Amino acid sequence: MKKFSFLAALAVAAIMSSCGNGTPKANLQEELDTLSYAAGMTQSQGLKNYLAVQMGVDTTYMDEFIKGLNEAAKASDSPKSKAYYAGVQIGQQISNQIIRSINYQIFGPEDSVNTVSVDNFLAGFVAGVTEKGGLMTLQEADSTALVMFQSYRQKQIEKEFGEWKTQNEEYMANIAKKDGILALGEGIYYTIETEGKGEVPAADSKVKVNYEGKLIDGTEFDSSYKRGEPTTFPVSAVIPGWTKALMAMPVGSKWTLYIPQEQAYGSANTGKIKPYSALIFTVELLSIEK
Repeated sequence: MKKFSFLAALAVAAIMSSCGNGTPKANLQEELDTLSYAAGMTQSQGLKNYLAVQMGVDTTYMDEFIKGLNEAAKASDSPKSKAYYAGVQIGQQISNQIIRSINYQIFGPEDSVNTVSVDNFLAGFVAGVTEKGGLMTLQEADSTALVMFQSYRQKQIEKEFGEWKTQNEEYMANIAKKDGILALGEGIYYTIETEGKGEVPAADSKVKVNYEGKLIDGTEFDSSYKRGEPTTFPVSAVIPGWTKALMAMPVGSKWTLYIPQEQAYGSANTGKIKPYSALIFTVELLSIEK
């Protein structure tokens, strides 16, 4: 399938005449007429599917598409019309792409009800593009949007995963009270399965380990044992809870780590690991790689 050229299609439409209902009507009197018609048909390959899939157009309204196509093509030489149709094009991008993207980032993929205010978005957009009547500077808008987006997204995550957060906090509080549990500080706890006698890694060391990771409900989210080979990585390139544990762990040791969400992935949603998850790791420090 040839790639659709929007500009080429407009150029072809401009040399066609229109019948009463706005649909272009062919008039093949000269060779150039026939060439124009053939070129137009060639450039249309895949367009109907593109309109439906990529632009969200209901193709039962093709008459309206053709009407808009004619108007835009035949008015293209007018500076006033150029400005108008540029606004139409960007307005459609705002509606079909930008607003949807913002809603996805704030509310998540599962929420199809909540939306940012389109009117207020457009008010800010127009103030920015015309550089007139803005309620804040562009720099203020950048910082305000960033801070408020993060705050709003955090509230949404807490609303969705608040119960899970409480369960994990209670789990870690109970772990701290158990016999045989040792504290590493910053809410991290561990038990020693095997006490190693080797060197203790430094922050700039690279280590080889075998490990298994689980959530508090027993869900396993990662395991080098199941992959059949240990993993090598820099001590400082992992979550804070791991870094702190490895820098206290002699080679040859096998520990069970209990890491609170603050020392793991926090409110981030990594897919297998939900926001606010405390993590339980079995870690075997095999060697320090030179």
